[in-house]
Amino acid sequence: MAAGPVDYADVIVVGLGPGGEDAAGRLADAGLDVVGVDERLVGGECPYYGCIPSKIMVRDADLLAEGRRIPGHAGTAMVHPDWHPVARTVREATTDWDDKIAVDRLTGRGVRFLRGTGRLTARDEVTVADGDGNETAIRARRAIVLAVGSEPAVPPVPGLARTPYWTNRDAITAEEPPRSLLVLGGGAIGLELGQAFSRFGTAVTVVEGAPRLLPREEPEAHELLLRVLTEDGLNVHTGAEVGSVEYGDSCGFTMRCARGERFTAQRLLVATGRRTPLAGLGVVAVGVDPDARAIPVDERMRVIAPGGGRPGVWALGDATGKGAFTHVSMYQAELVVRGVLGEGGAPAAYHAVPRVTFTDPEVGAVGLTEAEARQRGLAVRSGFTDLAASSRGYVHQTGNAGFVKVVADMLSGVLVGATVAGPYGGEILGALAVAVHARVPLAVLREQIWAYPTFHRAIGDALKDALAGSSVP
Repeated sequence: MAAGPVDYADVIVVGLGPGGEDAAGRLADAGLDVVGVDERLVGGECPYYGCIPSKIMVRDADLLAEGRRIPGHAGTAMVHPDWHPVARTVREATTDWDDKIAVDRLTGRGVRFLRGTGRLTARDEVTVADGDGNETAIRARRAIVLAVGSEPAVPPVPGLARTPYWTNRDAITAEEPPRSLLVLGGGAIGLELGQAFSRFGTAVTVVEGAPRLLPREEPEAHELLLRVLTEDGLNVHTGAEVGSVEYGDSCGFTMRCARGERFTAQRLLVATGRRTPLAGLGVVAVGVDPDARAIPVDERMRVIAPGGGRPGVWALGDATGKGAFTHVSMYQAELVVRGVLGEGGAPAAYHAVPRVTFTDPEVGAVGLTEAEARQRGLAVRSGFTDLAASSRGYVHQTGNAGFVKVVADMLSGVLVGATVAGPYGGEILGALAVAVHARVPLAVLREQIWAYPTFHRAIGDALKDALAGSSVP
C-alpha cells in the first residue's frame, strides 16, 4: 500500500450511517474540524438496504393483501401482482444506490469526507485505505467516534459459503421476485421480506433454528405470526437446525436439516442477524478485545478501555450492542455530540427501547418481555387482550388479528414492558412506549380515558386484566 501524509482533525467519525452522519454534521455545525470516513454509502444501511426500501416493499405487499380482503366485505376484486413498480420505487428511494446527495449534504455542513476503510492505528489515529490501496493517517485532537454499524451475519452452515445466497441487500435490489425462496431466519428481516415476496407470488419457506419466530419477543407473538403467516401461504418451520446447504444451476438451493427435512428453492435469503467485525476496525489500539461482540461503552457512550486521556473515544450504533436500530443510533448520536462538546444532559437509558417488526400484523414491543421481567426477579403481573375481540377489531373485520400485552412490576407500580400486535401495531405502541419510558404510575394509567372505538383502547383492557384484584387504587 502507498502511505500518504499524516492529516489532523478535531474529530474523526468512522462510519456514516444515520447516527454517524448526524454526529459528524452536528459537530461540524458547532465549529469543529470533522473528518467523516466510510467505505460504503453515506447514510448507511437504513436508507439503501434497510428501513426505507424494505418498508416500501412491505407497504406494496400489504396493498395486495388488502385488495384480496375486499370480497365478502366490500364487493369484488381481482388482484394481479406486479413487482416492477415496487422495484422502480425502491430505485427512486435509494437514487439507484447512489449517495451523492448524502455526501453533498454532509460536506455542505463542513465535514471533510474520505471514502475508504478506516481502522484505528493508535489511540489518537485512524488510517484510511481507499479503493486503490492508498493510505492516509489522520490524528484526532479531540475525539474519535466509532459508528461502523453492522453487516449481515452468515452462520457457518456446511456448504453455505460456496453458494450464491442472498442477504437483505440482494433481496432489496431484486428486479424480479423469485419463483421460490428459502428464508433462513425467523426474525424481523426474514419475516418481513418473506411475507412481502410471498404476496407477490413467491413460494416461501421460512426455517428458524429457535423454537419460536421472533425469539426475542413474547411467545404470543410467535403463536400469532405462525398462524397468520401459514394462512398467508408461507411454509414455516421452527426448531429446525440446518445441517447443510447445496446449490446447482439447474436445481437451485437444497437445504437439509438435522431432523430430516429437505427444502428446495430458487433463492435462499440468509437473515440470521447482524454482526460488527471489530478486529478489522483495529479496536485493540484502544484496549478493546477484537473478539468481543460489541464495543463496551459507558452511559455517556465513551468507550470503556484502559488509558483514558485525550482524545476521547466514543462509539454509537449497532457496534455498541444496545440494539441494531436506526432510532438507537440517532439517540446515541445525541449523547456523543453532547459528550464531545462537553455539555451535560441525561445519561443513556435503555429501559424503553421500542422495536417494531413490520409484518402483517405488525408486532411492536417496548421494554421487557414477561420472561425477562421474571428473570430479573420483579413482582410481575401481565395483562392480555385479544385485539380482534375489541370494538375496533369487530369494525375492522378481516385482517384484525392481534393482541395487546402489558407487563407490570407491582413493587414499583409501573409498566416495564408491553407488546402490541395487529393492524398499526407499531403506531399503537407509541402510547405504551411513553408509559414505560416515563415510568407512568399504574394508578395514573388506570384512570386514562381511551378513545372509542380505537385499537389503542385495547391498552385499557390489557391494563384491567393485569390489575384485576390488585391493590392499585
